[in-house]
Amino acid sequence: VFLGSGLSWEPRSRAVEQVHLRCTEGSLEWMYPARALRVVLEPNLASAQHTTVCIKPASDFQGASIYVEHAGQLHLVVREAEGARPHHVSCFSAHTPQRVALFLQASPQRDISRRTASFQYELLSNKSTASPNFKKMALVEAMCRPCDNMELLMAICSSDFVVKGSIRSVSHDSENHMSQVDVRVQRVYRQKNRIFQQEEGNGEWRGPIRTLLQCKVKKGGGDFLFTGNEHFGEAWLGCAPRFKDFMLVYQAARERGANPCEFELN
Repeated sequence: VFLGSGLSWEPRSRAVEQVHLRCTEGSLEWMYPARALRVVLEPNLASAQHTTVCIKPASDFQGASIYVEHAGQLHLVVREAEGARPHHVSCFSAHTPQRVALFLQASPQRDISRRTASFQYELLSNKSTASPNFKKMALVEAMCRPCDNMELLMAICSSDFVVKGSIRSVSHDSENHMSQVDVRVQRVYRQKNRIFQQEEGNGEWRGPIRTLLQCKVKKGGGDFLFTGNEHFGEAWLGCAPRFKDFMLVYQAARERGANPCEFELN
């Protein structure tokens, strides 16, 4: 997490403030934006697998626009007006995975009213991204095709969340190209953060899972095994087979000794 303020800089200085962030995910808060701020993402993992960067501006993002540097040129990623969009996430490919430079350009302003340009960022693995070009979509990692058996067996081992439940409702947000699946949860096998919670009134467990609008998710009856990963504190859908189909796949793999991890069925 980086916290900074444009008020602390020398008024006559033309220098660009520079900060280095070394985590694969984090956040930046720049209060009273003035002139420009260069943000260099240099994750400690010197692995080339982190080749997509996603940025989610805060809902009150104001006072600056965000550019990414590539081959000596600046490409606009987030313009100031887009901060007001509630679930807007911008993703783009990192041409040099070990070092990504963002440039925050403060907007001209006459007064010194408080504005804050803050955003969260994540460096994602590029395994499932279809195109190396700039993306303006919810999240590049969401996949719509069904998982095959091996992907499903791996998903229960490595996903941020694994829950058994049924679909209460599905809502669509065409402006942000997203759908949300509201899940009634019977059992939480794993969750990274408390996205799935017990309601006080009726004791029922539930939680929201996001996916891309293009996946055309519909409400279906019966029980499912929902798996996926968290991005910016939200659950994003990965593999979601019917629970009885998952049981057949897992038990067959276990009998062959081909299950990559043990899964608690009881």
